[in-house]
Amino acid sequence: MSSQASSAGRDEAKVRQKLIETGDVEIMIAIRSNFFYTRTVPCELWFLNRAKPEAYRDKVLMIDARNIYRKVTRKIYDFSPEQERNILAIVALYRGHTERYLNKVHAYCERMLDEAAGCFESQDDNGEGITPLPDFMDCLDSLKKVVQPFIKTLAKDDAHAEAWTEFSSTIAECDKDIKAFKKELATQQAAWKKKTKTTNGALKKAVDQMATLAESSRSLVKQTDLLFKLASRMIETCETECKARENDAWSGKEVNLARKAADKARGLAVEQLKQVRYFWRQAHWLTERFPDAKLCDVEGLVKLVEKSEIEANDWSLTPGRYVGVAPEEEDEDFDFEEAMREIHVELDDLNGESVKLAAAIKKNFEELGV
Repeated sequence: MSSQASSAGRDEAKVRQKLIETGDVEIMIAIRSNFFYTRTVPCELWFLNRAKPEAYRDKVLMIDARNIYRKVTRKIYDFSPEQERNILAIVALYRGHTERYLNKVHAYCERMLDEAAGCFESQDDNGEGITPLPDFMDCLDSLKKVVQPFIKTLAKDDAHAEAWTEFSSTIAECDKDIKAFKKELATQQAAWKKKTKTTNGALKKAVDQMATLAESSRSLVKQTDLLFKLASRMIETCETECKARENDAWSGKEVNLARKAADKARGLAVEQLKQVRYFWRQAHWLTERFPDAKLCDVEGLVKLVEKSEIEANDWSLTPGRYVGVAPEEEDEDFDFEEAMREIHVELDDLNGESVKLAAAIKKNFEELGV
């Protein structure tokens, strides 16, 4: 229903009072605006249950899910499958179904390890075998081999030197980090196989231990994107400042093909790497908020509210009135130093383009006699 139905006064309040007094109002879930194609207003989901446990007859579970969403388009939002499962996990704890909650955490951990393994061996949409990370590094190696004949014709201190050196050194660093990631994955897989219990303590410990692997995948995403930008910058430098197109050692067609192949491989590698941290974050989202695998009040998210408190609030069934405001969360995926480095790379490219454009404009004016 519209959010107004859960908070309006007078006659609407009397209707809510009667409903609440029956003891059948079990759960209220608040959803943000733009969740429907024909309506933009926020709403609440009402869950009524005549078989509600006697212990909860005078209580209502309030869940404020307005900060839980996935952006589908600029104007439309929805829940991802995992977000739906996380909300259901809260309901499972409320109903005393601890096993269902633990199964969800367990499934997220297994999925995370599977996605991490998929970075080295997986299948594409057509069922063909692929190796995302190794494929990307192979594509970069191929690109480097295509460019090297031309690089050898240049002096060591030529205009290409800085871009070429940074590109080459970053490849070496990334290759080293990929090997470390694979080693950490093997360690986590071995530790996971040894776990015979699916107790809350064991699962929470596993989630905490897997944080290292999740962080490594995030770092590799940034390195992968940066490597392709550096490769593009290096090619641009060779063509614009070193006049590569005028040199027989430069094969523009092969360079472009190698660059496109690297970009395609980059996309596959990045998407696979992102899945690793994504599923870890789902598990961590649950264990961080419900560390004891028991329903508890979470500021800005959930609260089990007594009927007396609801009555004191004019029989309002708006979750936000009871759960409070969610604390501001820091964007853990934002890396300031890496962002600045990428900005510098892009700025160098833009500066190069601006110089080229200025020269072209000047030439055109000269030809016009201006």
